[in-house]
Amino acid sequence: MTTRVLSGIQPSGTKHLGNYFGAIRQHIQLQDAHPGQCFYFIADYHALTTLHDADALRASVRELAVTYLALGLDPEKATLFRQSDVPEVTELAWLLATVTGMGLLERAHGYKDKVAKGITSSVGLFTYPVLMAADILIYDAALVPVGKDQIQHVEMTQDMATHFNQTYGKGTALLQRPEFRLSEAPYVTGTDGQKMSTSYGNTLPLFESGKRLKKLVGGIVTDSTELGTPLDPERCNVFALLKLFASAEELERIAGDYRAGSRDGEPFGYGHAKLVLAEHIDRHFSEARARREELLAHPERVEAVLQRGAARARATARATLERCRRACGLI
Repeated sequence: MTTRVLSGIQPSGTKHLGNYFGAIRQHIQLQDAHPGQCFYFIADYHALTTLHDADALRASVRELAVTYLALGLDPEKATLFRQSDVPEVTELAWLLATVTGMGLLERAHGYKDKVAKGITSSVGLFTYPVLMAADILIYDAALVPVGKDQIQHVEMTQDMATHFNQTYGKGTALLQRPEFRLSEAPYVTGTDGQKMSTSYGNTLPLFESGKRLKKLVGGIVTDSTELGTPLDPERCNVFALLKLFASAEELERIAGDYRAGSRDGEPFGYGHAKLVLAEHIDRHFSEARARREELLAHPERVEAVLQRGAARARATARATLERCRRACGLI
């Protein structure tokens, strides 16, 4: 039995190590576990709740598509498309809205958090979970990989599917009830020691290299312990990031350098660890960086992938919507 996997990605900001280890890497791995059944959409409708610059939105959508393709998403195994290229999703969102209680939306943590951060309390922001539910349900998704902060949205989707089926299904499951899959992503430390996040301004972009990358890595916050003094690797932001890249053997060797305060008879300090980290990041993403440059030089290839993906996604969406429209009496 096949398992349809669905995830949406916001086209906002330059993608960084936190995005990669938190979501992108898992999405790309899933295309091999569920070939042909992974649907990934770029959530440009959702982005409109906070981004009102048309040129910036278009650029962000292109950059995100390029990022996924450069990092290894295979259009033959996974379906990548723009959310807005499947307008049927907005009609299903309206159908769901007619059976969704206000109380369910008022309990949404995401809405409360965004308003608390100063984002305008628009109708779109308030009904965000309804559109998100439509995104999941219209493709008959069974599995939705999410972080802990998104679990509630999947649970709300489950509630909406149940309410819709009870109202119109007459014993038939018109909409498939999805399940969430928690990411096994590690905690990615930002340059300031907090969780890496664009909103904190503490990120390391995926495709930086050379002197610019060394400068950014050099800005990682460390203490003022003098060069050559023994250090505790488990209390170091640099070592926390090295864990994402280095092998167990290399980590053990570097940890020994930290504790000894020396390497090969020479003083060892945070600066040396930062150089090692920069080299790892540069090397890890070197092939993806080259593919990205190639894709940026040929935007028509990226657009062709998005259009093919939308055609595939829309075929599934139309079938789901027709089933629901008929049940509601609209056909």
